[in-house]
Amino acid sequence: MSDNEFPDSYDGEQMTYSMTNSDLRKGGHIVLKGRPCKIVDMSTSRTGRHGHTKVHFVGIDIFTGKKIEDISPSTHASDVPIIHREEYKFDGTDVDDEYLLLTDKDGNAKNDVPVPEGELGQVIMDYANSGNSGIVTVVSALGEESCVNIKDEE
Repeated sequence: MSDNEFPDSYDGEQMTYSMTNSDLRKGGHIVLKGRPCKIVDMSTSRTGRHGHTKVHFVGIDIFTGKKIEDISPSTHASDVPIIHREEYKFDGTDVDDEYLLLTDKDGNAKNDVPVPEGELGQVIMDYANSGNSGIVTVVSALGEESCVNIKDEE
């Protein structure tokens, strides 16, 4: 299932769907400890005397970049976050340099995405200070949004 394909039961308001742990794959997504993560490693342990085969997941939080690990029985289901990617025209930052000023493809303004921290935040501030416009990619999942990229307008 690709990032843009959802189960038939997807109703547009749902933030996750369930998937059996044994069906999840490296490179896919999973909710680990309440955070949307990309699976970077997973391994299974043999069935022991006390229960099911277990799956050890290692994921990277898609918003913070932090590593999160969890273990769950292979026959149980885990939540998979529904992730949306949208591109917006970058128009600058607000007066306090806290939020991005964005415009979607229909011309609607969006000003509730915070300026990211770190290197990407500095690149965005360089765009803002030089008066350059660009295209910003915003990722949203589990009710959270973050800017993950900026590139020159084509």
